[in-house]
Amino acid sequence: MVSFNIKAYLFILVFQASLAADCKSQQVADPNFLVSIEHPSYLAEKGPMLLVDEAHNNPFSMKGQYAGFAQVAAKDGYRLSTTNIALSANQLEEARIFVSINAIYNPTDWNLPTHSIYTDEEIELLFNWVMEGGSLLLVTDHMPCAGSISALATKFGFNLINGFALLDYPAPELFSASLGNLYASAVTQHASRPVEQIRFWGSTGFIAPKEAEVITALTDAYKVYLPSKIEDVTYPVASTVPYISGKGLANSALLKVGKGRVALFADGAVFSAQLQGVKSEKRGMNHPDAEHHVNLLLNVLQWLAEKP
Repeated sequence: MVSFNIKAYLFILVFQASLAADCKSQQVADPNFLVSIEHPSYLAEKGPMLLVDEAHNNPFSMKGQYAGFAQVAAKDGYRLSTTNIALSANQLEEARIFVSINAIYNPTDWNLPTHSIYTDEEIELLFNWVMEGGSLLLVTDHMPCAGSISALATKFGFNLINGFALLDYPAPELFSASLGNLYASAVTQHASRPVEQIRFWGSTGFIAPKEAEVITALTDAYKVYLPSKIEDVTYPVASTVPYISGKGLANSALLKVGKGRVALFADGAVFSAQLQGVKSEKRGMNHPDAEHHVNLLLNVLQWLAEKP
């Protein structure tokens, strides 16, 4: 019988519920998550602009479950702007970083097939913008989020797996150098903001292009399940559900492409600060296991904001 990460399964259930208007209280931003940055990178509202996508069924908004992300970015001096319409060249003119978080093709139907939420025109526009010096922060999650942005990721050479990456045993998903699954990179080896541990809460994996700088990777303790229907992901996972080994798959990475940069994370919770479920369990930057996540976010934004 295949063992199952029950915390990841509960996340699936709550995330689905949070997409329904009458269940949003199940997953909320932590009002007690407060960040103080002693030496911000920029003066208040004088930094580069982050254009945050809220036009592609993104369940996490800057005023909702991703308020923690918005707080950290604003405290470091970044300007935040959101868009709720299809992408255009005019929207990207002032932006330094385009942020896409858990864009999803159909929030009410998670079964296969999963289509691209970004149109061919939007993908081409973003690709050309990055090639000319723009930066893309692409945050996704397990099926169907990964499948929804797969075409966009593929344009930059990432092969996203539209599945569920689950440990073979119930345990926190920790990534550190001592565990051998956190690698030295531009965003983990920062001189004044080190990142020694990252925690994930259910994600997927991807094959990174050889030019990419992998931050964290899955191991052979993971299976990436590939269900055709969301109801196939039950406890325990049935032996009839196909899967591949997580060994060799990344779940976060950096990539310099053309004159621009891309950062890809395969778990939406990493940069959130949420209270989960009826017990208000902490998830994201507010969790004790994630004490270095604020540093990670600051380092990722700084790396993306740098101009060649």
